[in-house]
Amino acid sequence: MTLGWRLGRRLGPLPLTRRDVLRTGALAALALPLAGCDLGATGYSTGPDPLLPLLARAEADARAAGALAESAPRHAQLAQQVVAVRTAHADALRAEIERQNSPRPERAAGGDPGAVADLAALGQRLTEAREEALGLVPAVPRYRAGLVGSVAAGCAGVQQLARELGAGQPGALGPVSTGPLPPEAVNALRQALAAEHAAVWVYGLVSAFLPAAYDRGVTEGAAAHRDRRDACERVLDAAGAESVPAEPAYLTPEPVTDEASATAVVATAEADAALAWRGVLERTDDEGLRTMAAGALVGSATRGTSWRAEAGREPAAVPLPGTP
Repeated sequence: MTLGWRLGRRLGPLPLTRRDVLRTGALAALALPLAGCDLGATGYSTGPDPLLPLLARAEADARAAGALAESAPRHAQLAQQVVAVRTAHADALRAEIERQNSPRPERAAGGDPGAVADLAALGQRLTEAREEALGLVPAVPRYRAGLVGSVAAGCAGVQQLARELGAGQPGALGPVSTGPLPPEAVNALRQALAAEHAAVWVYGLVSAFLPAAYDRGVTEGAAAHRDRRDACERVLDAAGAESVPAEPAYLTPEPVTDEASATAVVATAEADAALAWRGVLERTDDEGLRTMAAGALVGSATRGTSWRAEAGREPAAVPLPGTP
Protein backbone atom coordinates (compact mmCIF):
# COMPACT_ATOMS: atom_id res chain seq x y z
CA MET A 1 0.00 0.00 0.00
CA THR A 2 1.44 3.36 -1.00
CA LEU A 3 1.29 6.70 0.75
CA GLY A 4 2.02 9.30 -1.91
CA TRP A 5 -1.06 8.67 -4.05
CA ARG A 6 -3.43 7.48 -1.31
CA LEU A 7 -5.05 10.85 -0.59
CA GLY A 8 -6.06 13.77 -2.79
CA ARG A 9 -6.59 13.85 -6.51
CA ARG A 10 -4.97 11.25 -8.72
CA LEU A 11 -1.96 12.50 -10.57
CA GLY A 12 -2.11 10.30 -13.65
CA PRO A 13 -0.90 6.78 -14.41
CA LEU A 14 1.44 4.95 -12.09
CA PRO A 15 4.94 3.89 -13.27
CA LEU A 16 4.86 1.70 -16.34
CA THR A 17 4.67 -2.04 -15.95
CA ARG A 18 6.77 -4.25 -18.21
CA ARG A 19 3.65 -5.15 -20.20
CA ASP A 20 2.85 -1.46 -20.74
CA VAL A 21 6.37 -0.73 -21.90
CA LEU A 22 6.52 -3.67 -24.28
CA ARG A 23 3.17 -2.70 -25.79
CA THR A 24 4.09 0.97 -26.34
CA GLY A 25 7.75 0.36 -27.06
CA ALA A 26 6.99 -1.49 -30.27
CA LEU A 27 5.23 1.61 -31.64
CA ALA A 28 7.94 3.96 -30.46
CA ALA A 29 10.58 1.88 -32.19
CA LEU A 30 8.98 2.72 -35.55
CA ALA A 31 9.80 6.38 -35.07
CA LEU A 32 12.94 6.44 -32.92
CA PRO A 33 16.26 4.61 -33.26
CA LEU A 34 17.26 2.30 -30.45
CA ALA A 35 19.89 4.00 -28.32
CA GLY A 36 23.15 2.14 -28.08
CA CYS A 37 22.23 -0.48 -30.72
CA ASP A 38 23.37 -1.06 -34.30
CA LEU A 39 20.52 -1.99 -36.62
CA GLY A 40 21.03 -4.12 -39.68
CA ALA A 41 18.88 -4.29 -42.80
CA THR A 42 16.37 -6.49 -41.00
CA GLY A 43 15.74 -3.88 -38.30
CA TYR A 44 17.14 -6.18 -35.60
CA SER A 45 20.15 -5.31 -33.49
CA THR A 46 23.37 -6.56 -35.07
CA GLY A 47 25.81 -5.37 -32.41
CA PRO A 48 26.51 -6.64 -28.89
CA ASP A 49 23.87 -5.65 -26.39
CA PRO A 50 25.06 -2.73 -24.19
CA LEU A 51 23.66 -4.54 -21.14
CA LEU A 52 26.01 -7.51 -21.59
CA PRO A 53 28.80 -6.03 -19.41
CA LEU A 54 26.28 -5.46 -16.61
CA LEU A 55 25.10 -9.06 -16.94
CA ALA A 56 28.64 -10.44 -16.89
CA ARG A 57 29.50 -8.36 -13.84
CA ALA A 58 26.33 -9.43 -11.98
CA GLU A 59 27.04 -13.11 -12.66
CA ALA A 60 30.66 -12.73 -11.56
CA ASP A 61 29.70 -10.86 -8.40
CA ALA A 62 27.19 -13.55 -7.46
CA ARG A 63 29.85 -16.24 -7.90
CA ALA A 64 32.41 -14.26 -5.90
CA ALA A 65 29.96 -13.60 -3.07
CA GLY A 66 28.99 -17.28 -2.99
CA ALA A 67 32.63 -18.33 -2.77
CA LEU A 68 33.22 -15.82 0.04
CA ALA A 69 30.27 -17.23 1.96
CA GLU A 70 31.85 -20.69 1.80
CA SER A 71 35.41 -19.64 2.60
CA ALA A 72 34.57 -17.14 5.39
CA PRO A 73 31.65 -18.45 7.49
CA ARG A 74 31.58 -15.31 9.63
CA HIS A 75 30.65 -13.35 6.52
CA ALA A 76 28.29 -15.98 5.13
CA GLN A 77 25.02 -14.24 5.95
CA LEU A 78 25.99 -10.93 4.36
CA ALA A 79 27.62 -12.61 1.39
CA GLN A 80 24.53 -14.70 0.72
CA GLN A 81 22.41 -11.57 0.65
CA VAL A 82 24.74 -10.16 -2.00
CA VAL A 83 24.36 -13.45 -3.90
CA ALA A 84 20.57 -13.06 -3.85
CA VAL A 85 20.67 -9.45 -5.05
CA ARG A 86 23.22 -9.95 -7.81
CA THR A 87 21.55 -13.16 -9.00
CA ALA A 88 18.27 -11.25 -9.31
CA HIS A 89 20.11 -8.58 -11.30
CA ALA A 90 21.58 -11.20 -13.62
CA ASP A 91 18.18 -12.79 -14.16
CA ALA A 92 16.51 -9.47 -15.00
CA LEU A 93 19.30 -8.34 -17.30
CA ARG A 94 19.43 -11.71 -19.07
CA ALA A 95 15.68 -11.63 -19.68
CA GLU A 96 15.91 -8.15 -21.21
CA ILE A 97 18.89 -9.09 -23.38
CA GLU A 98 17.08 -12.18 -24.63
CA ARG A 99 14.00 -10.10 -25.36
CA GLN A 100 16.13 -7.79 -27.51
CA ASN A 101 17.66 -10.87 -29.19
CA SER A 102 21.04 -9.22 -29.70
CA PRO A 103 24.04 -11.36 -30.63
CA ARG A 104 26.14 -12.48 -27.68
CA PRO A 105 29.92 -12.83 -27.88
CA GLU A 106 31.45 -16.03 -26.55
CA ARG A 107 33.27 -14.05 -23.86
CA ALA A 108 32.24 -10.83 -22.21
CA ALA A 109 34.75 -7.99 -22.35
CA GLY A 110 37.06 -7.92 -19.35
CA GLY A 111 36.38 -11.50 -18.29
CA ASP A 112 35.63 -12.70 -14.77
CA PRO A 113 37.54 -10.64 -12.16
CA GLY A 114 37.73 -13.72 -9.92
CA ALA A 115 37.32 -14.25 -6.18
CA VAL A 116 37.27 -11.65 -3.42
CA ALA A 117 39.21 -11.88 -0.18
CA ASP A 118 36.80 -10.10 2.16
CA LEU A 119 33.69 -7.95 2.44
CA ALA A 120 35.61 -4.79 1.57
CA ALA A 121 36.68 -6.26 -1.76
CA LEU A 122 33.12 -7.41 -2.41
CA GLY A 123 31.89 -3.92 -1.55
CA GLN A 124 34.31 -2.43 -4.06
CA ARG A 125 32.86 -4.71 -6.72
CA LEU A 126 29.38 -3.50 -5.82
CA THR A 127 30.50 0.13 -6.06
CA GLU A 128 31.94 -0.49 -9.51
CA ALA A 129 28.74 -2.24 -10.62
CA ARG A 130 26.61 0.61 -9.31
CA GLU A 131 28.67 3.23 -11.12
CA GLU A 132 28.70 1.25 -14.36
CA ALA A 133 24.91 0.93 -14.27
CA LEU A 134 24.44 4.62 -13.48
CA GLY A 135 26.68 5.46 -16.42
CA LEU A 136 24.27 3.71 -18.78
CA VAL A 137 21.11 5.36 -17.44
CA PRO A 138 21.23 8.52 -19.63
CA ALA A 139 21.65 6.69 -22.96
CA VAL A 140 19.50 3.55 -22.99
CA PRO A 141 15.82 3.37 -24.08
CA ARG A 142 13.21 4.25 -21.50
CA TYR A 143 12.29 0.83 -20.16
CA ARG A 144 15.95 -0.05 -19.90
CA ALA A 145 16.64 3.19 -18.02
CA GLY A 146 14.26 1.99 -15.33
CA LEU A 147 15.81 -1.47 -15.21
CA VAL A 148 19.40 -0.22 -15.13
CA GLY A 149 18.52 2.39 -12.51
CA SER A 150 17.02 -0.35 -10.35
CA VAL A 151 20.17 -2.46 -10.75
CA ALA A 152 22.30 0.46 -9.56
CA ALA A 153 19.91 1.08 -6.67
CA GLY A 154 19.97 -2.61 -5.76
CA CYS A 155 23.77 -2.53 -5.52
CA ALA A 156 23.62 0.57 -3.31
CA GLY A 157 20.88 -0.95 -1.19
CA VAL A 158 22.72 -4.16 -0.39
CA GLN A 159 25.86 -2.17 0.43
CA GLN A 160 23.84 -0.52 3.19
CA LEU A 161 23.81 -3.79 5.12
CA ALA A 162 27.36 -3.31 6.40
CA ARG A 163 30.01 -0.62 6.62
CA GLU A 164 32.52 -3.02 5.07
CA LEU A 165 30.37 -3.26 1.95
CA GLY A 166 30.50 0.50 1.48
CA ALA A 167 27.37 1.64 3.31
CA GLY A 168 26.63 5.31 2.90
CA GLN A 169 24.04 7.78 1.69
CA PRO A 170 24.31 9.76 -1.56
CA GLY A 171 24.53 13.52 -1.32
CA ALA A 172 22.12 16.21 -2.43
CA LEU A 173 20.87 16.15 -6.01
CA GLY A 174 22.77 18.36 -8.40
CA PRO A 175 21.01 21.17 -10.27
CA VAL A 176 19.09 20.01 -13.35
CA SER A 177 18.07 22.16 -16.29
CA THR A 178 15.56 20.54 -18.62
CA GLY A 179 13.32 23.22 -20.08
CA PRO A 180 10.02 21.98 -21.56
CA LEU A 181 9.09 18.37 -20.89
CA PRO A 182 6.55 16.08 -22.61
CA PRO A 183 3.30 15.41 -20.72
CA GLU A 184 4.30 11.89 -19.66
CA ALA A 185 7.50 13.19 -18.04
CA VAL A 186 5.62 15.97 -16.27
CA ASN A 187 3.07 13.46 -14.99
CA ALA A 188 5.79 11.15 -13.68
CA LEU A 189 7.63 14.01 -12.03
CA ARG A 190 4.43 15.12 -10.31
CA GLN A 191 4.01 11.60 -8.96
CA ALA A 192 7.57 11.72 -7.66
CA LEU A 193 6.82 15.07 -6.02
CA ALA A 194 3.69 13.61 -4.39
CA ALA A 195 5.78 10.72 -3.03
CA GLU A 196 8.38 13.16 -1.72
CA HIS A 197 5.71 15.25 0.02
CA ALA A 198 4.42 12.08 1.68
CA ALA A 199 7.91 11.00 2.73
CA VAL A 200 8.65 14.37 4.34
CA TRP A 201 5.37 14.10 6.25
CA VAL A 202 6.14 10.53 7.35
CA TYR A 203 9.55 11.47 8.72
CA GLY A 204 7.89 14.21 10.73
CA LEU A 205 5.25 11.79 12.00
CA VAL A 206 7.62 9.06 13.17
CA SER A 207 9.87 11.45 15.10
CA ALA A 208 7.28 11.33 17.88
CA PHE A 209 7.45 7.53 18.17
CA LEU A 210 11.14 6.72 17.76
CA PRO A 211 13.80 6.84 20.52
CA ALA A 212 16.82 9.11 20.35
CA ALA A 213 18.93 6.40 18.68
CA TYR A 214 17.01 7.09 15.48
CA ASP A 215 17.47 10.86 15.54
CA ARG A 216 20.26 10.97 12.96
CA GLY A 217 18.46 8.68 10.53
CA VAL A 218 15.23 10.66 10.85
CA THR A 219 16.98 14.01 10.45
CA GLU A 220 19.04 12.94 7.44
CA GLY A 221 16.12 11.16 5.80
CA ALA A 222 13.83 14.15 6.15
CA ALA A 223 16.52 16.46 4.76
CA ALA A 224 17.09 14.17 1.77
CA HIS A 225 13.40 14.12 0.90
CA ARG A 226 13.10 17.89 1.26
CA ASP A 227 16.03 18.17 -1.15
CA ARG A 228 14.31 15.89 -3.66
CA ARG A 229 10.98 17.67 -3.17
CA ASP A 230 12.63 21.01 -3.92
CA ALA A 231 14.43 19.55 -6.95
CA CYS A 232 11.10 18.31 -8.34
CA GLU A 233 9.53 21.71 -7.90
CA ARG A 234 12.45 23.48 -9.61
CA VAL A 235 12.29 21.20 -12.66
CA LEU A 236 8.51 21.47 -12.93
CA ASP A 237 8.73 25.24 -12.64
CA ALA A 238 11.40 25.39 -15.36
CA ALA A 239 9.18 23.23 -17.57
CA GLY A 240 6.28 25.62 -17.06
CA ALA A 241 4.28 22.94 -15.25
CA GLU A 242 2.31 23.29 -12.04
CA SER A 243 3.70 21.59 -8.95
CA VAL A 244 1.67 19.29 -6.72
CA PRO A 245 0.91 20.67 -3.25
CA ALA A 246 1.41 18.55 -0.18
CA GLU A 247 -1.63 17.05 1.51
CA PRO A 248 -2.36 18.11 5.11
CA ALA A 249 -1.90 14.47 6.16
CA TYR A 250 -1.55 11.00 4.64
CA LEU A 251 -3.27 7.73 5.47
CA THR A 252 -0.69 5.16 6.56
CA PRO A 253 -1.12 1.43 5.83
CA GLU A 254 -1.33 0.75 9.58
CA PRO A 255 -1.72 3.13 12.52
CA VAL A 256 1.62 4.46 13.79
CA THR A 257 1.66 3.91 17.52
CA ASP A 258 5.13 2.66 18.47
CA GLU A 259 8.69 2.02 17.28
CA ALA A 260 7.80 -1.04 15.19
CA SER A 261 4.98 0.64 13.27
CA ALA A 262 7.06 3.81 12.85
CA THR A 263 10.01 2.02 11.24
CA ALA A 264 7.63 0.06 9.02
CA VAL A 265 5.90 3.18 7.68
CA VAL A 266 9.22 4.85 6.86
CA ALA A 267 10.23 1.74 4.91
CA THR A 268 6.96 2.02 2.99
CA ALA A 269 7.54 5.71 2.26
CA GLU A 270 10.99 4.94 0.85
CA ALA A 271 9.57 2.14 -1.31
CA ASP A 272 6.91 4.54 -2.65
CA ALA A 273 9.55 7.11 -3.52
CA ALA A 274 11.68 4.49 -5.29
CA LEU A 275 8.67 3.38 -7.32
CA ALA A 276 7.90 6.96 -8.35
CA TRP A 277 11.47 7.75 -9.36
CA ARG A 278 11.76 4.62 -11.47
CA GLY A 279 8.57 5.86 -13.12
CA VAL A 280 10.38 9.09 -14.02
CA LEU A 281 13.24 7.10 -15.59
CA GLU A 282 10.76 5.22 -17.75
CA ARG A 283 8.98 8.34 -18.97
CA THR A 284 11.74 10.73 -20.04
CA ASP A 285 14.56 10.88 -22.55
CA ASP A 286 16.11 13.95 -20.92
CA GLU A 287 19.59 13.01 -19.69
CA GLY A 288 19.63 15.49 -16.82
CA LEU A 289 16.27 14.39 -15.52
CA ARG A 290 17.28 10.73 -15.79
CA THR A 291 20.43 11.41 -13.79
CA MET A 292 18.40 13.20 -11.14
CA ALA A 293 15.84 10.38 -11.00
CA ALA A 294 18.53 7.71 -10.75
CA GLY A 295 20.19 9.56 -7.87
CA ALA A 296 16.89 9.83 -6.03
CA LEU A 297 16.17 6.14 -6.66
CA VAL A 298 19.56 5.17 -5.22
CA GLY A 299 18.93 7.35 -2.18
CA SER A 300 15.59 5.72 -1.42
CA ALA A 301 17.12 2.27 -1.91
CA THR A 302 19.87 2.89 0.63
CA ARG A 303 17.55 4.43 3.21
CA GLY A 304 14.95 1.76 2.46
CA THR A 305 17.42 -1.00 3.31
CA SER A 306 18.19 0.56 6.67
CA TRP A 307 14.54 1.05 7.59
CA ARG A 308 13.50 -2.39 6.35
CA ALA A 309 16.23 -3.90 8.54
CA GLU A 310 15.01 -1.91 11.54
CA ALA A 311 11.42 -3.02 10.83
CA GLY A 312 12.48 -6.68 10.55
CA ARG A 313 11.40 -7.01 6.91
CA GLU A 314 12.92 -9.71 4.75
CA PRO A 315 14.85 -9.27 2.65
CA ALA A 316 16.24 -6.08 4.06
CA ALA A 317 17.90 -5.26 0.73
CA VAL A 318 15.42 -5.31 -2.16
CA PRO A 319 17.20 -6.54 -5.33
CA LEU A 320 15.49 -4.15 -7.77
CA PRO A 321 14.15 -1.12 -5.87
CA GLY A 322 11.35 0.73 -7.60
CA THR A 323 10.20 -2.23 -9.67
CA PRO A 324 6.39 -2.13 -9.99
